[in-house]
Amino acid sequence: MRASRYLAVLVSTLVAVVSVFVLSVSPASAVPTGAHLVDKVALDASVSRMDVYSPSMDRVVSNRVIHAAGRSAPTLYLLTGLGGGADGISWWDDTDVREFFADKHVNVVMPVGGAYSMYTDWLADDPAIGRNRWQTYLTRELPAVLDEQLASTGRNAIAGVSMSAASAVDLAIQAPDMYSAVAAYSGCPWTSDALGVAMVIAQVGRGGANPVNMWGALGQAVWRAHDAFANASALAGKAIYLSAATGTPGVIDEGGLPFPPIEAIASSCTAAFAGRLAELGLPAVHVNRPEGSHTWGQFEADLHDSWPHLARALGA
Repeated sequence: MRASRYLAVLVSTLVAVVSVFVLSVSPASAVPTGAHLVDKVALDASVSRMDVYSPSMDRVVSNRVIHAAGRSAPTLYLLTGLGGGADGISWWDDTDVREFFADKHVNVVMPVGGAYSMYTDWLADDPAIGRNRWQTYLTRELPAVLDEQLASTGRNAIAGVSMSAASAVDLAIQAPDMYSAVAAYSGCPWTSDALGVAMVIAQVGRGGANPVNMWGALGQAVWRAHDAFANASALAGKAIYLSAATGTPGVIDEGGLPFPPIEAIASSCTAAFAGRLAELGLPAVHVNRPEGSHTWGQFEADLHDSWPHLARALGA
């Protein structure tokens, strides 16, 4: 399927979704307080699973944590793709993330969960995917717990891949004081035009969720507040790393299942966002690989290549 045809499918998805969703939501209950560590299990000498209660979502979220080589280190929050890692597809499952960061002076935190959620705060509970307050969890609840547990320096970076690439950019915009650096690998930082909205709806819709429960009726202020192009100036002063590939399969894919049309779209979105940053005079590293087709081999290479840029911003 050519990229142009795939884009047409996304637009038709938008039209179909808008025609069936009811443009009203029932607000969720008030946000309780009291995020705290529920359990900590050592997985090896430098890796643990830390389960943290999220009061905003009223559930316990597991987080895989690679502990820094040395104390008092900064933290990298590393988000995974559409399935949230609970499907066994993640940095943890499909890359050398543990080996790569074993000798790095940084804590690496990989939350498990958030499938189809865009890692954002939803306005209402959704019948298909439940209660989602990921922005609150990732920017307020989880850091408050882990900074104490890990003796963190308080300097943070966030990175995401595929669905969560856009989420990483959005979180860095929504909580500008939280992150010194952001990396987006093979995603689509989006604008609130028809095509951008279609991209968001296609991802949320894969889980059977209603995007109206996420940000309200299409075109409302909450959607515009999460428009990366309109709000990109909030990234001023941060290290920014953007990467994607042409979609052409190559050695970098290392036998993974290729998705050339998806990567071609990611390449177009990423280049457009890099252009927007350039318009604003915001420096960013933008890598568009000649080979790569949305596989973990490609994402692993991107993580490795981005680390020196993130490390400088973190003082790691």
